[in-house]
Amino acid sequence: MVTTPPAPPLHPVYVIGGGPGGLAVAAALHARGVRAVVLEKSDAVGASWRAHYDRLRLHTTRRLSALPGLKMPRSFGRWVARADVVRYLETYAEKHELEVVTGVEVHRIERSGADWVLHATGGRLLTGRAVVVATGYNHTPHLPEWPGLHEYGGRLTHARAYRAPGPYEGKDVLVVGVGNTGAEIAADLAGGGAARVRLAVRTVPHIVRRTTLGWPAQRSGILVRRLPVFLVDRMGALLARFAAPDLSAYGLPRPDKGLATRQREGAIPVQDVGLIDAVRAGKVEIVAAVEGFEDGEVVLADGSRIAPDAVIAATGYRRALEALLGHLDVLDERGLPVTHGARSPREAPGLYFTGFTNPISGMFRELARDAERIARRIARSHGTARRNGRELV
Repeated sequence: MVTTPPAPPLHPVYVIGGGPGGLAVAAALHARGVRAVVLEKSDAVGASWRAHYDRLRLHTTRRLSALPGLKMPRSFGRWVARADVVRYLETYAEKHELEVVTGVEVHRIERSGADWVLHATGGRLLTGRAVVVATGYNHTPHLPEWPGLHEYGGRLTHARAYRAPGPYEGKDVLVVGVGNTGAEIAADLAGGGAARVRLAVRTVPHIVRRTTLGWPAQRSGILVRRLPVFLVDRMGALLARFAAPDLSAYGLPRPDKGLATRQREGAIPVQDVGLIDAVRAGKVEIVAAVEGFEDGEVVLADGSRIAPDAVIAATGYRRALEALLGHLDVLDERGLPVTHGARSPREAPGLYFTGFTNPISGMFRELARDAERIARRIARSHGTARRNGRELV
């Protein structure tokens, strides 16, 4: 009697990053019987959320922010606090019995025949049949190359280091950048005892109310996300005239580009969590963009100079994927993956990306949707590989 030897075990799927995107993919794979190993360079899941400022809350509703397989508790409220997001991610990993390896950083990914080889901490070489990169949209703090920056002797920190307004009590503070982070930090400082708060603005943002008559902005983002850009721009301009005050007199005129046009350029609207009231009350002053530093002062784009006690740069982040996989020709000119979700780059089958878009419909919601799609694609390939008695790319 001739027996067919069993097929060798498939290599695991490696998920790089233990944030919400990586955990969601691992859970969706686990639910489909596919072994997934999450590699997290820090000592715990949700490292980015642990590092955010204290007052941060999800700008998306609790009901629309749950990851696959676990609802967020009602006790978290409608707008989930940073600490509760961390608790949720910890519970999520435990409930789904995820295989999370902490303290391991992947430095480079390479193709090896039908597999992927990951070069990781301690000289490890890990072989996977598929790889999901979930290292996050906000990965590495970015500081512009302002003239005079390296000679500046004042207190300058990136927004990543900001936690609470206490250390700035009684201080004159300049916040640079009016994205959601800069706007919220400015409002936090204004209500937390800073003597003076100025907000440097280069490009005027769209500012939307988090809710209007009980209707969350996120739901509007979901409804319009597939509409033509010109139509969303017109709808956004009309809504702004009714839902948000004109702050032109305070240095924040209406944007000259539409909401959807700006979103396609990578800038999502600022959800108001106190900035509008702080600006109207004179607690946050709008100033021109920062051009550089000279003689201990901050030089602004309008030629004026100011000398704050502290500068907080809310100037964004880089994805920092070049060292990891820049050699694979899977990044565009901005350093972003050329594909996301269940689609792999043509030159790199079995390589997936999640969390590298900034959608107006909500990051957590889109991470959850991507996780299911990626898991379905990998599981389908897993089944094909089993039937063929071989390992899969």
